[in-house]
Amino acid sequence: MLYGGRSGEHEVSVASAAAIFANLDRSRYEPIAIRIEKDGRWLLADRAPSAASAAEVLDQMRGEAGRVRNGREVVLPPRPGEDTLIVISRQTAHGADDGLAAVTGLALDVIFPVLHGPYGEDGTIQGLLELANVAYVGSGVLGSATGMDKAAMKVLFRARGLQVPDWVVVWQRDWQADPEAVVHRIETALPYPLFVKPANLGSSVGISRVRDRSALGPALDAAASFDRKVVVEVAVLEAREIECAVLGNAEPRASVPGEIVSSREFYDYEAKYLDRASHDEIPAALDADTTARIRQIAVEAFTAVDAAGLARVDFLLSRATGALYVNEINTMPGFTTISMYAKLWAATDLPYSALIDELIALAIARHTDKQRLRTSAF
Repeated sequence: MLYGGRSGEHEVSVASAAAIFANLDRSRYEPIAIRIEKDGRWLLADRAPSAASAAEVLDQMRGEAGRVRNGREVVLPPRPGEDTLIVISRQTAHGADDGLAAVTGLALDVIFPVLHGPYGEDGTIQGLLELANVAYVGSGVLGSATGMDKAAMKVLFRARGLQVPDWVVVWQRDWQADPEAVVHRIETALPYPLFVKPANLGSSVGISRVRDRSALGPALDAAASFDRKVVVEVAVLEAREIECAVLGNAEPRASVPGEIVSSREFYDYEAKYLDRASHDEIPAALDADTTARIRQIAVEAFTAVDAAGLARVDFLLSRATGALYVNEINTMPGFTTISMYAKLWAATDLPYSALIDELIALAIARHTDKQRLRTSAF
């Protein structure tokens, strides 16, 4: 299991991995904890993650501030082989690295990349796993990349005929070079209020709700500090936030929908992970026709981006007009104790441990299918 990572969602990933470790059937699986540090080092963790929430992870990190993490370093070679991972054990004498290292191999059957955000959920890790020819949980390179990029996914959703809020893409370089022109372009295309988001990030990191021009500049600065591409989209008025989980490969199925009731103006990072006033309602209070439509559209959104394994599709349902919009798809949704994905499946027909079993089985099935493909024209 890969967890942690270099993104702003490092803490959420650690908490997600802890929940999965706690629910793995040890009679079926031998889990290996591989922690990716914020500096990018891969370490064979000396113990499994145990934090129950992102807030707890943050508290632990504050307590460990300044301490260098130790552990055996691991490398995943970008080639097929018997040893999935290379484990490097540094040789030390009197507490100092003497430059020598013992190298061993570690064979793995499946990798579960419990990584959220850039360098984990965006196709980068998936590309490495493809080169290594190892089975892994979740979407491939294309599904992961388009599921992470909010601008790309909107294009694919609209091409599929799905309704999405109108949007404008702003490049960091254009905003820095000519902010007045960018503001004019946004205001010409879209009415306030707006949402401003980094294109390639999740967990509501860097997102701002903008009521007027005075807040637009700071919101663009905040989003552009996380990504070179920013999405500015029209806010759906009086929106209910509905979420639906999808599971499967070629024949995906959708869970019952749930509703997020945020403690704040919108469901931002603090509302999701740090305060406990937000709550969910599962199943959401929806009529039968709306429920069926959400489940159908969730599957269509899943296939539109070429997702596999799992995803959570988020909707905005306007109380004012009844219009239903696809907000985004998350191809590696959180697995923390408060995360919606597992709770939606538990309310449908699949408890947590059985959900993990199915995800691993789907990873193996997808990998097996790919091994049948030809790799040569002759």
